[in-house]
Amino acid sequence: MSANSGFSDSVAQGRVCVLLQPEQCVFHRHWTCLESDQKGVELAEHVRWGIIGAGAIAQTFAAGVAASKTGELIAVGSREQGSADAFGARFDIPRRYGRYEHILADQDVDAVYISTPHTFHAEWAIRAANAGKHLLVEKPLGINHAEAMAVVEAARQNDVFLMEGFMYRCHPQTARLVGLVKGGVIGKVRVIEASFAFRADVKPEHRLANQELAGGGILDVGGYPISVARLIAGAALGRDFVDPIEVHGAGHLGETSRVDEWAVATLKFSGDIVAQVMTGTRIPAANDVRIFGDEGWIVVPAPWTLRGSNPVSSIFVHRSDESEPREVVVDAGAGPWAIEADTVALFMEARQAASPAMSWDDTLGNVQTQDRWREAIGLLYDSERPESPVKRLPARKSNSSSQTMIFGSIDGVPKSISRLVLGVDNQKTMPHAAVMFDDFMERGGNTFDTAFIYGSGQCERLFGRWVEDRAVRDQIVIIGKGAHTPNCTPEAIGTQLSQSLERLRTNFVDIYMMHRDNPDVPVGEFIAAMNEQKQSGKTRIFGVSNWTIERVNAADEYARQHGLDGISVISNNFSLARMVAPPWAGCISSADTPWREWLTRTQTPLLPWSSQARGFFTGRAIPSDLSDAELVRCWYSEDNFQRLERVQQLAKERGVQPIAIALAWVLDQPFPTFPLIGPRTLSETRTSLPALGVALTRDEVAWLNLDS
Repeated sequence: MSANSGFSDSVAQGRVCVLLQPEQCVFHRHWTCLESDQKGVELAEHVRWGIIGAGAIAQTFAAGVAASKTGELIAVGSREQGSADAFGARFDIPRRYGRYEHILADQDVDAVYISTPHTFHAEWAIRAANAGKHLLVEKPLGINHAEAMAVVEAARQNDVFLMEGFMYRCHPQTARLVGLVKGGVIGKVRVIEASFAFRADVKPEHRLANQELAGGGILDVGGYPISVARLIAGAALGRDFVDPIEVHGAGHLGETSRVDEWAVATLKFSGDIVAQVMTGTRIPAANDVRIFGDEGWIVVPAPWTLRGSNPVSSIFVHRSDESEPREVVVDAGAGPWAIEADTVALFMEARQAASPAMSWDDTLGNVQTQDRWREAIGLLYDSERPESPVKRLPARKSNSSSQTMIFGSIDGVPKSISRLVLGVDNQKTMPHAAVMFDDFMERGGNTFDTAFIYGSGQCERLFGRWVEDRAVRDQIVIIGKGAHTPNCTPEAIGTQLSQSLERLRTNFVDIYMMHRDNPDVPVGEFIAAMNEQKQSGKTRIFGVSNWTIERVNAADEYARQHGLDGISVISNNFSLARMVAPPWAGCISSADTPWREWLTRTQTPLLPWSSQARGFFTGRAIPSDLSDAELVRCWYSEDNFQRLERVQQLAKERGVQPIAIALAWVLDQPFPTFPLIGPRTLSETRTSLPALGVALTRDEVAWLNLDS
């Protein structure tokens, strides 16, 4: 029997009454009892809660904890003792702290609910994770994707539960909605409409209208329609959630507040599913969800489960072949905030919740979509601007089980150099740059690779601003590159290096390299130009990137004959996966036999780019999956898939991820290597470091490369 015919039979009597309570699951006739992902998982017997922030939303959550099956509210923290005392008296909370820190120091507090203004969510979430507290953080997790990443990494490193507080995602009504979509009751989903907006006549200093507190609708309630669109699109495609492939937006920024007062966004997902979402703080809206399929539509009048304390809600299904809508009634048995608190207890041991509640990846995708929406309407918070003080989040608590950075040396550079080098090539905003750079240094890294052309200079500017703000120039090694095609000339070397130094806010780089070669220029002219930069003190040593052996040998011979310094380092491609085709024009690999023999003989340090073959060993490369055209073009080949099989075999034997084996191969060469890595997320940085702890024998190095 099809899902649709089952639906028709089950509602033949008119109403479908679905009772979803923690202790029961009752459906009429042909509805299949919704099997929960929580099956076999027991609620934690008792969770002792502390609240950070004593505002209105905290009061709502406090009432929810009181009505929950698992929670006890034992402590509240505010910035003022009087506020904490008043809150504690209202909800009969025994411990009342006038400082947030005291909540974290309370050993009896198991879990913390963070309900401060948005701009403080990430800071106090990280501090709470460092204190070993389980976390429920009111949405948004951070004011941007970068902050959210930092919180997730803090939870992971400190091994604590973390969930972003979209309470509607924990509600049985949401689970039922997902079930209806997956069951195909309206056919294939085509369009999703969702809104959450309200009119709030507030003073300019109120958090909703305050730029400094990341005000506006998109971050306050705009995450609701975004998250339900991603959830429903995911359900339609057989997944927990999906992120949009396109985000377009329009909105109005207040003349004085400079935050979004009303805004809409159009999202496009795979499968040609589109969504229209709307939010605002100065206009009311229907605040409902409508899902349109090719056989009907679904209306959820109260999707955010906020209408009073009644635990009963309804979903209306309109099928094209029926004259009247059918009502699906969900009796949750409790309020949304009590259910949310119990959801934390249910998944506390797993450290993150199962869908449809917010998992870590779900949250990161949601915040990133909100970033794209804000970008589309031109909303940048003052704290995110490059000229503002660079925000610094608390360092994560040191984890003794994490891999420690290792170091090497290169003649002419007085500092030790981390064996992994972070690429300064894809950080386009200051929040993203600061979080990535801070994290790398927290993990022990000290070497950064920059280039004149990256981001049309924006990457260097952001990095230089960060270096200046953190006052770390004496602690780090900076690699600079210039003279990229079509400006690969001796004259461009000095001109571009001077501009790079201005952007980087320093008077020298530790290592300077030409980014490309120009065979039409005699090699001696390049050697003379680079010696001039070294003699002027603008670089300690110099090298070349994407040069052939023949040109390198010619350059060194010219230097010897003329009493000049020669090439000290090489930066070509070098990875276990053979570069089938160069990602960019003019790129050269040093992974073939002649190059490896030359590097071994000369012991010239190699700073390989695309050292991880741009994700070939991360699970993305599957012979039958041709969706990533660049990965296919540059790395797909029969011999590379043979290498991948061997990597996977050895990774299983060593108990590490395949990427650790592939990167260890680059590190364990008979010549010095300092692989360049280009992570775009903190998780990509974290998963690169285990390679430092993998030691490969010479036989394993040869076997992995199909040399034996």
